[in-house]
Amino acid sequence: MGENGWRVHVDPTRCIGSGICASYAPAHFVLVDGLSRPLAERIDPADAVLDAAESCPMEAIVVSDAADDTRIAPEP
Repeated sequence: MGENGWRVHVDPTRCIGSGICASYAPAHFVLVDGLSRPLAERIDPADAVLDAAESCPMEAIVVSDAADDTRIAPEP
């Protein structure tokens, strides 16, 4: 992965536990106690994670470049 990976964060204060992220990217998100959590904070780039972040109704998922923290999704 090196410096080319992504960082995934779910804001627990925004998450409503809709489960859309776990549906779009089950290899990357899981619902725990009704809220989404990423299975790993740093990941290899994956389109499914972008789809999950863009589909989150609360914009609780933020995907950023692990090297410089540039926001990748959702689009600002």
